[in-house]
This record gives sequence, structure tokens and C-alpha cells, in this order.
Amino acid sequence: MYCGYIYLYIFLRYEMTAERVVALDINNVLLAFGLTLFAGLSTGIGSALAFFTKRTNEKFLSAALGFSAGVMLYVSFIEIFVKAKSALIAVYGAQKGYLFTTIAFFAGIVLMALIDKLIPSEENPHEWRDVEDMEDEKARESSELMRMGMFSALAIAIHNFPEGLATFISAIEDPTLGLSIAIAIAIHNIPEGIAVSVPIYFATGSKKKAFIHSFMSGLSEPLGALIGFTLLMRFLNEAMFGVIFAAVAGIMVYISLDELLPTAEKYGEHHIAIYGLVGGMAVMALSLLLLS
Repeated sequence: MYCGYIYLYIFLRYEMTAERVVALDINNVLLAFGLTLFAGLSTGIGSALAFFTKRTNEKFLSAALGFSAGVMLYVSFIEIFVKAKSALIAVYGAQKGYLFTTIAFFAGIVLMALIDKLIPSEENPHEWRDVEDMEDEKARESSELMRMGMFSALAIAIHNFPEGLATFISAIEDPTLGLSIAIAIAIHNIPEGIAVSVPIYFATGSKKKAFIHSFMSGLSEPLGALIGFTLLMRFLNEAMFGVIFAAVAGIMVYISLDELLPTAEKYGEHHIAIYGLVGGMAVMALSLLLLS
């Protein structure tokens, strides 16, 4: 990852021109990469929880996932979509700018939906199960459990790729906003770590192997940021920024509605998930008010 920081510095120093890209502060870029790395590697926290706690604290996890969904939904509609619309309106005018923002927003949703569709339900990280449910699978053949864990790791890596770009772009535009998104994504990555580590642990008997696979699956998040930014940076003018930001809003809304809220309800009671959701919105709203 240190090499990634060096690569970003060199690329920014020698390849960017003010006429071709939105003005970027290298410190913001490095901070954005660090936040993305933090969010992605939080899968390791889920792995550790699976090993060091006998039972999942389901009510706390439900509230935390609901909180994460609240943060992501609020910033998507109140901050990210609005900033994307302003950028595109400045380039294309009011009517076309709003139209392009809307199209890009739903394009982000379609992207995540296609990723979900292409991953079989058995390996899809959105098909959550409790740690205890996976412990009951000790009786299964080791090869089957190993396959489950490895496919879960691959599926999570695929899902984390666009999430990494979303976190990264948000942090470049607004470091405070990026921090909030990174924390929200980190919370929702914790159960993903459990989904990878538990089957591999019971297949191999090695906590080390299970933790490493879980940890590595999260690396696709900073990798997504690095690759996406490298490919897009030369074209990152106001119009491109607006389109990407609108798509990021769509990606986050899909994650919240398809993954976070259903999982929050699965782990706990309906009202606990909703209380967490409202709490996340309230905290995000308060932080934005204090910083405005």
C-alpha cells in the first residue's frame, strides 16, 4: 500500500495539467486513499469478531448497520447528488444538467444490481448468515466450506471495487464527507469479513488463513480507488466529476437499501434497525450543520 502512495504522488506530480483536470490537492488525494484503505480493511475486524466472540451481538450489529445505512442515504441525497447536479448544471445548463445527473444516479444503481445479478446467491455476500449458522456447517465437507469461503471472498472483492472508488472520489471532493462515508462503509464491511473467515476457518482449522483471506478481500476497495482514479484522472473535468459523483450516490443508495437495511433487520428487530437508520441520518445532518 505504501507503493500506492508513492505511485499516486508521482502520477499527480508529473501527469496532471490544470487545463485537463479538476484542481486536486495531493494531500487530499493521499488522505482519500488512506480512508479508502481503512474502509476496505475493516473486513479484518469482522474476521476477528468471528474468532473472539462466541455469539454475535445481534442488536448492536443491527443498530450499527442501520446507522451506516442512514449515513449513506443522507449524504447521497443531501450532499452527493446535490453537488453532482451543481457541477453538471454549471457545464450543461439547468435542464440538461439535471437530466444527466439523474441518468448517472440510476446508472450507479444499475451497476451494483448487475454485479449482484452476476454472482450466484450461494456466494453472494448479501446473502447474510449468522456466525452461529455457519458454525453449524462443521459437518460439511472441508472442500465445500473452503469453496464457500473463497467464493465469498471473490464476491466481496467485486462488490468492494466500486465502493472503493465511491469513497475515494467523495473524500477528494470533501475530506469530511469522505470520512463519514469511509466509516459507514467500514461498518458494513464487518459482516463481510465474517462471511469469508468462518467457512475458511472450519475448512482448514487455521485462524491465520481465514483472517488473511478475509483481510485480503478488503484490499479490492483501495485497489478500486487506485485503478479507477488512474483511468479517470486525465478526464476528471467538471462534467466527468459530476457524472461520477451522481453514480456514487446511486451506488451508495443501492448498497443501503439492498444490503445494509435487510441485514440490519436480519440481525435484530425491525425497530432497532430503523432507530439506527434515523440516528445515522441525524448524526450526519448535525455534522454537516456544524461544518457549514
